[in-house]
Amino acid sequence: MPARLHRPHRDDVRIAVGGLLGGLLLWGLGLYSRTSHEPITVVDTRWAVLGPLAVTAACELLRRTRPRTALLAGTVAITADLLTLGNLATVVMFTDLVYAAVLYGTPASARRIPWITGLLTVIGTVVPYVVWRMPQALLVGAGVGLVALVPAATGWVVRNHRDTADAERLRAEQTALLAEIDRRQAVTAERARVARELHDMVANHLSAIAIHSTAALTLGDPQTSQDALAVIRENSVEGLAEMRRLIGILRDGVAEPSATPTLDGLSALVDGARANGLDVLLDTEHGQVPAPVELAAYRIVQESLTNALKHGCPGRVTVRLARVDGVLDVRVSSPHGRRDEPRAPGSGAGLVGMRERAVLLGGTFEAGPEDALWTVHATLPLTEGDRP
Repeated sequence: MPARLHRPHRDDVRIAVGGLLGGLLLWGLGLYSRTSHEPITVVDTRWAVLGPLAVTAACELLRRTRPRTALLAGTVAITADLLTLGNLATVVMFTDLVYAAVLYGTPASARRIPWITGLLTVIGTVVPYVVWRMPQALLVGAGVGLVALVPAATGWVVRNHRDTADAERLRAEQTALLAEIDRRQAVTAERARVARELHDMVANHLSAIAIHSTAALTLGDPQTSQDALAVIRENSVEGLAEMRRLIGILRDGVAEPSATPTLDGLSALVDGARANGLDVLLDTEHGQVPAPVELAAYRIVQESLTNALKHGCPGRVTVRLARVDGVLDVRVSSPHGRRDEPRAPGSGAGLVGMRERAVLLGGTFEAGPEDALWTVHATLPLTEGDRP
């Protein structure tokens, strides 16, 4: 497949046309860089100046798209120009080709060209002086440095600044991307936290309401219906209060002060479960526990009792908490068997929330049938160092 030809940049066209017209103007006025009496001048006809001028102007069209080719052809042209009367426009355009080769060329070319031009400058300074033994010979090296080394060094400086700017822009884009990723992760984590709180605090009350309302509708005993309605009212009031608090957090980020559940409140939690019809045995020896671990353990026990109320079979529910080897061991077991349908609908989010609470603290979580029981088992590290 043939190589794709790139059209010259419009600025390169302007430079080429401007350089060519300037050179033609100098040629028409008879203004040359040297005289026919200088030893270096080999071809002293005025028409010979136009060849290097035209080649150098054509090379300017390639200064961005083919900088290396343009510099090589321009070097041949400037060498030929040295053998003629010379044209200042040719020299100026050659300096631009050196500058463009460093600025737009490959990284390897950008590194090599300044070294090569520097070496030529040194040679152009030392050799003429050694040969002619005249101070004026040093002007040869100065001319080489002005035509080759200075443009190359300028291109190197500009390229470094450009590369630095590109790197800073890329770093800023990466920083903005990472910030956006962090923001999305923070939003996702906050949504998951609110979802856990909403499920653990409100779903428990709604499940009790659903179960007792079913009992009130199906049983004909007025006293039983009265007791069920009392439980329904109590759970609806508590659930409404929790819902208002969560709405306040979501809307304004603030809410009325609310006491964070602790393990000291497990007795009240168990009493509530007994009032809802569960036979619960509480066995706990936890001692002093960090606040995050207390909250996670409380919510896991709360959700386990709710699941036992909705899905469990008649029988004793056992809740045990104990400190074992630097962790708080939480185990809730309830009778497990086949039921035609749960006493209240569930979404399965409770197990997900319990697992998330344990994992966030660096602990473990398991839930499943064990013999004739459904067992929820969580281990929560009691030290910060155990967290991921």
